[in-house]
Amino acid sequence: MRIRLDIAYDGTDFSGWARQPERRTVCGVLEDTLARILRLPEVRLTVAGRTDAGVHATGQVAHVDLPVVPEAYRLNRALPGDVRILGVSTVSADFDARFAALRRHYTYRVSDAVVAPLQRNHIVAWPRPLDIGLIDAAARTLLGTHDFVAFCKRREGATTIRELQRLDWRGDGEVLIAEVSADAFCHSMVRSLVGALLAVGEGKRPLDWPAKLLTAEARSSEVTVAPAHGLILTKVDYPADADLAARAAETRNVRTLTS
Repeated sequence: MRIRLDIAYDGTDFSGWARQPERRTVCGVLEDTLARILRLPEVRLTVAGRTDAGVHATGQVAHVDLPVVPEAYRLNRALPGDVRILGVSTVSADFDARFAALRRHYTYRVSDAVVAPLQRNHIVAWPRPLDIGLIDAAARTLLGTHDFVAFCKRREGATTIRELQRLDWRGDGEVLIAEVSADAFCHSMVRSLVGALLAVGEGKRPLDWPAKLLTAEARSSEVTVAPAHGLILTKVDYPADADLAARAAETRNVRTLTS
């Protein structure tokens, strides 16, 4: 049976999602716990988005093929406190947590005021004043389908063309919150976009600078990647069951700007 897992975790003490030798990772903890609870030799998860070290999630999604349906409460009793299974459901064999996804949603939190000690692992303390009006105006110039190679760590054989569907900034007291959505994100893309926009917000770069980077043919050394701990994966959208296979096939095609 194909099983969908809805997952939340605090990324502070994890070396990211992906399993790594001798490192504590979200995937490693989940796979090992599932294998132990179900008494299987191994379990392999496919995830919607592989988050980096320090990045959090309230709406991560993974799938796994298992002979039985695990019970969420049993898994959560065995898991450490910084990762939780929010839901377990059986899904169509066409469901693919990674390739069938329509879009991913992230938030990023930053403050140019004093960050309370209990929030230090979830809100980035920025050392200089930020102008949210400038940040939001620059963000709007990045929307649409572009080659975001200037903002990505390129991976062999992977495209850096993405459709950035939302990049809104709002204030919540002394905290600035970015709401970011795209059909997919390449490696470090969200944090690089945020880093570029914060440079505009503190007056280091002009408003049109981030958009000009969209013409780059390689990763820009001028873009500073924002700290990981301000980033949260909040939700992943999927199509109706009847459209899952078509969506997965479409996503697997290497995209170009003319396709």
